[in-house]
Amino acid sequence: MSMITATAWVPRGRASQHPARYEFDEEEYGRISKLAKLELDDANEDLEDARQALSKTNVSSNGDSQAVHAAEEDEEQNGAHDALSDDDDLREYDLENYDADEVDGVPEGEPDEEEGGNSIFGNIGGLAYYRDSKEDPYLKLPEQGDASDDEEREELQVLPTDNMVLAARIEDEVAHLEVYVYEDDADANLYVHHDVMLPAIPLCVEWLDIRPNKGSEQGNFAAVGTMDPDIELWDLDVVDCMFPTAILGQNSRPATDAPLEPATKKKKRKVKKANASYHVDSVLSLAANRTHRHLLASASADKTTKLWDLNTCTAAHSYTHHTDKVCALAWHPTQASVLLSGSYDRTIVAADMRAPDTSVPRWGVESDVEQVRWDPHDENNFYVSTENGVLHCFDARQLPSTPQKSKAMWRLQAHEKSLSSFSINPTVPGFIATASVDRTVKLWNITDNGPSLVVSRDLGVGKVFSANFAPDDAVAFRLAVAGSKGAVQVWDTSTNRAVREAFAGRMRLPAGAEDVVERVVGVEVDDEVEEEEEEAEENGGEGGWESMDEE
Repeated sequence: MSMITATAWVPRGRASQHPARYEFDEEEYGRISKLAKLELDDANEDLEDARQALSKTNVSSNGDSQAVHAAEEDEEQNGAHDALSDDDDLREYDLENYDADEVDGVPEGEPDEEEGGNSIFGNIGGLAYYRDSKEDPYLKLPEQGDASDDEEREELQVLPTDNMVLAARIEDEVAHLEVYVYEDDADANLYVHHDVMLPAIPLCVEWLDIRPNKGSEQGNFAAVGTMDPDIELWDLDVVDCMFPTAILGQNSRPATDAPLEPATKKKKRKVKKANASYHVDSVLSLAANRTHRHLLASASADKTTKLWDLNTCTAAHSYTHHTDKVCALAWHPTQASVLLSGSYDRTIVAADMRAPDTSVPRWGVESDVEQVRWDPHDENNFYVSTENGVLHCFDARQLPSTPQKSKAMWRLQAHEKSLSSFSINPTVPGFIATASVDRTVKLWNITDNGPSLVVSRDLGVGKVFSANFAPDDAVAFRLAVAGSKGAVQVWDTSTNRAVREAFAGRMRLPAGAEDVVERVVGVEVDDEVEEEEEEAEENGGEGGWESMDEE
C-alpha cells in the first residue's frame, strides 16, 4: 500500500540554496536525548509490565523451567571443570609463546628490564609519523574529496526559481515526509530531494516560515500532524535529519529545557481526556498564521482546536467550539485573529481567537465537513466542501440564527463522492480546483452568475486526497495533486485550452502560447502499486486513509 494523504507548497526563495547535511554532534545528542527520554521510559515500563505478567503465569511450568535451569548450570560447571583440566595439561608446553622469537635471550612478549618492558616496540622509536596524512611527503592520496563534495553540493542545490512540494506519504506501513523540488522551465521537472521518517500515519502538513524557539528568525520548516496527538516540526533545510527540531504536544519543551518527569508519560498512556495544554487524539488539520508568524493552529479528533506559540512550543489557548472531530482550519486573509474551523458535527465556526469565551457565529451544512477556505479575493466569502461532494459558498456577513437555517450564496454538487480537497487560485480571481475520491480533478470558473465547469481530468493519482495551487505568481496555474496511488502530479493548467479560453481576460499568456501542449509533470508510479489498488477495489475496498481506525 502506498498513498499520499496531504501536500503543501513552499514558496520560491524560501528554501536554503545549499541545504546542510545532518550532523550528529554532542549538542544534537543532548537534544535528542531529551526528545527521546519519555519514549524510552514508556518502553521500559512496557517491558517491566511484560516481565511481571510473565512471572505470574503458569506456576507449574515455571517450576519445570527452574529444574531445567538448574540442570543447565550443572552442565556448565562440569564443562568449565573439564576446560580447566585441559588447560593445566597444555600449560607445560608453553604454546602461547610457541612462535615468539628471542631477543637477547629474552622471549619476545616478556618484559626486558633494560628497555623498561617494551622490547617488542624497541625498533620503532626512530620512525616519523604525521598527525595529518596530507603532511606525509611519501603518502600520495587521491584528491577526490573536494570533487565529490562539489558534486553532492550541486545535486542538493535548490535554485531561487525552484519550488518545494511537501508530500505526506504512507508506504508499506512506513510513514515519511517527502520533499520534492519542482523546476518550472522549458523542461519542467519534479523529483524527490530528500525525505524524513515519521512516527505514524501523516494526515496533514503545513509549511512554516519561522524557526521554532528562535523568536522571529526566518526558517523553512514543515509542521506534520499524524495519527498521534503530537505535532512534529522538521527543518527542510537539513538533509538526512533523524529527529524533528521540536514537538508540539504533551512533551512540548524547547530543546534547551529539561525533560518532563516519567510519571507524566505514564499518565498520558492511561488518560485520554481533552485538556487545554495538548491534544490527546489524532491531529487532522494545521494552519499557520502568515501575519503573526509565531502562531500555528491545529485541529484534532479530540474535538478541540489549539493555538500554539512557536516561540515557546507550547499551547497558548485551547478552544471547544465543536461537538465532534475538528477536521479543517483556515485563517482569515486580512483579519489575522479570525480562524475558520469545520467539523464532523456539520458546522463551521468563524472565531476571533483573541476572545475564546465569547459566542461565535456558526453555519451548518448537510454532511461532514472536509475542508474550509477563505476567498483570497473577497474577504467576506468562504468556501466549504463536504463528504457528499458539495461545495458551498457563504457570506460571512450573513449570520444565521441557527446552523440549520444557514443559507449559502450558492451550492454546487461538484462530485458524486466525497469532495476531499479544493484550492482557490491566489492570483486569478474566480478560479477554483476541486478534487474527489472519485479520482477526478475539476476546474471551475466562478462568476457573478455562479460556478461553471471548465474541465475535468483524471490525473492518474487514484483517489485524490490533496489538490493545491502554487503560491507564487510566476507559477500560479500549477496545481499539485496527490492521492491513493502514492504519486504527486503537477498540472500546468494554463496549458489546457479550455482554461485559457475561460480565463483569457484574467491571465497573461506568453508569446506563441496558442499551440501549447498540455503539460503534467510527475514521478512515475510503480505498476505494482496500481495493481494492488485495483485488486483492493475489486475486493470491495472503498475508503482511503480516511477509513483507517484513528484509535
